[in-house]
Amino acid sequence: MREVISTDKGPKAIGPYSQAINANGFIFISGQTAFDPASGSSVEANTAKQTERTLENVKAILQAAGSSLDRVVKVGVFLKDMNDFAVMNEVYARYFPADPPARTTVEVARLPRDFLVEMDVIALA
Repeated sequence: MREVISTDKGPKAIGPYSQAINANGFIFISGQTAFDPASGSSVEANTAKQTERTLENVKAILQAAGSSLDRVVKVGVFLKDMNDFAVMNEVYARYFPADPPARTTVEVARLPRDFLVEMDVIALA
C-alpha cells in the first residue's frame, strides 16, 4: 500500500516529488527546509530559526498523515555548516524532549535555496 501525503500546511514540493508517502505503516517525509507555507517565502534567518521552521513543517506533514513527532523513528539532518550543530541540536531537543528518534547529521556543501538546514524524516503511521 502506498499513499501520497500532501497538505497546504507544509511547503509545496518544488520538483517531481511528494511531501510525504505513507507506505506499509511508515511515513517517509521528503527533505524539509525553512520555507514558510503561510507566507510563501523562505525564512531568511539564523540556523535556530530555520531549524524551528523546518521542524514545524515536519510536524504539519506528520499531522496531515495522521501521525506525530512522537512517532518519528529516524531523522536525517543536513547542515550547511557543522559549526551550527549545537544551535540546531538545542532547537531539535525541544521537539523531541523524551525518547528521541535515531538520527544522522552531516555537513553538506549546499542546500536548496541556500538554506542552512534540511531534514528528512521516517515515522510510524
